[in-house]
This record gives sequence, structure tokens and C-alpha cells, in this order.
Amino acid sequence: MAGIIGKKVGMTSVFSEDRIVPCTVVEAGPCIVTQIKTKDNDGYSALQLGFGQRKEKNTPSPLIGHFKKANSAPLRVLWETDYFVPVRYKAVAGEEGQVSFEEEIVGDPQMGDALDVSIFRPGDVVSVIGKSKGKGFQGVVKRHGFGGVGGRTHGQHNRGRHPGSSGACSTPSRVFKGTRRAGQTGNARVTVQNLRVLKVVPEKNLIVISGALPGHNGAYVFIEK
Repeated sequence: MAGIIGKKVGMTSVFSEDRIVPCTVVEAGPCIVTQIKTKDNDGYSALQLGFGQRKEKNTPSPLIGHFKKANSAPLRVLWETDYFVPVRYKAVAGEEGQVSFEEEIVGDPQMGDALDVSIFRPGDVVSVIGKSKGKGFQGVVKRHGFGGVGGRTHGQHNRGRHPGSSGACSTPSRVFKGTRRAGQTGNARVTVQNLRVLKVVPEKNLIVISGALPGHNGAYVFIEK
């Protein structure tokens, strides 16, 4: 499994297979390998990546020492992914202007190595993990799509968007846990699967992914395949 941390730039649309496809542009990488976890030392195998510049004066002292072990400046976001051997793709111009991607095995990552968008190529299917936009406390109509109690006839002037009855009569005489009710909406970890990479721009560290990604513009996301 390969992955990289990125920051949402915004949405646009591109032509793909003679149709317009909505997509999201992400500034992904370069991500610094800040720690390599092993089963012997940590109980599991993982690769810790860091992304985004951060001022040293705003960085806790333990983290400053952690980054110095990888010869890296302070980074804003840390993310762990399964230990993997990254495969990089190199764009090669072919006949009639067609571009193909050659696969290159670069070996085991080491502390301080940088991973960029070259681990992806157009056509890859990826999953994107991020935090959804927070919408505050919302009622059941907006949060769960309830239809309300009904029309406003017969005196129902103040119950149009209410959840309706929730009791279960004398048996079991309580409301079961987990029922859909009003509450905080958004601001939660969300994974969007089966998105397709449409374009990769290594020289600008950009990757174009079909569809919408969780979070606002400028939010950090993790792209994995």
C-alpha cells in the first residue's frame, strides 16, 4: 500500500473520455519519512510521513527533536501508513504525442527520504481520507434527511421539521441507543473510496483526482492506493 499527504487546492473539471469530469486538485508532497516503525521496536510495521512547513517557535520541543532525527525541518502534519516499497512512475513521451509511464522500483525508504506524487499515475484507483466540513448542531431533516411530521394543516404549524415520535409504547418502554437524532454534523473522519487519478503534475507536486474530497479548500488529506 502506498500513500501520501496532500492539501486541497480546489475543484475544477477536465475532459476525460469525451466528457466533462468534476475533479479536485491536490498539492501532494513532497512528504518526508520522519520515522520507520518496526515490529521489534513498536509492535507493528508502519511508515510515518510528514508534510507542510511549520515554524520552529510554534513546534513543541519533543517534536523538534523527533524531526531532527530525520534531518528535517518542523512539519505540520504527521500520518502513518503501512510499510511499503514505493514504486515510482516516470513519464515517457511516445509516438504521436502519447505519454506512457514506466515503472521504477526505488527500494526501501529510509529516514529523511522524500516521497512525491510520482508514486501515482493516471488511472490509479485511490482512497482519500480527510475530515469533513463541520456544520454544527443540525436537526434530523438536514442531518439524516427526515421528511418532517407532515403538512401544516390541522394546527401543525410548529412541527414541520420535527423527528416525530420515538417511543415504543409499553414494550420496551424506552428509546433504543443509536437511533437517528439531531446532533453535531460533519467534523468527522471520512474516507472516500474508488476515486480515479486523472492527471499527475510532478514538477508542481499536483495530483488531479475525480470527484469531491472531504474537507474545505486548504484542508489536509491522505491519498492511498
